[in-house]
Amino acid sequence: MKKNVVGGPCSDGSGADGVRSGARIDDVDRILLDQLSRDARTPNNALAALAGIAPSTCLGRVRSLIDRGVIRGFHADIDPAALGRDLQAMIAVRVQANARQHLGQLAEQLATLGEVLNVYFIAGADDYLIHVATASSEELRRFVLDHLSAHPAVASTETILIFEHVRPRLRAPRAEQSAGR
Repeated sequence: MKKNVVGGPCSDGSGADGVRSGARIDDVDRILLDQLSRDARTPNNALAALAGIAPSTCLGRVRSLIDRGVIRGFHADIDPAALGRDLQAMIAVRVQANARQHLGQLAEQLATLGEVLNVYFIAGADDYLIHVATASSEELRRFVLDHLSAHPAVASTETILIFEHVRPRLRAPRAEQSAGR
């Protein structure tokens, strides 16, 4: 399963997600991105036809979007329950004031743990929101105690159980993209 780690700015001038600020996206790129966000397995020739460009141009456009960090990756969205991890939770983590300079290290450390699906660096009272999946409430409890509460940088945690994850429905192509293309 792919893990996403979102943190502070990187030293190369890009954000933590690797996208350079101000990455230029034109209307053709938007059509490609919209379709790929709905179905990342769309064949190149179908993408090209949808965008009204040649397949070779389309391939170059998609490669450019990948190289520029606009497309961060292609992955399978696997239901954790299918892997025996039926219990999902979001855990809000507040870091000790004296440990704030090490926020990025904590995020990287958490992202390596098998239970962690995503790590979000957030604004507000808490510093991180961690999406985890475990096989049982006992495993969730152990995760919080062993990896969060016992960590010297962590001041507090709040665990929110996820009863159900409702995915957004596939969007129909936008009218302005479909018209005339």
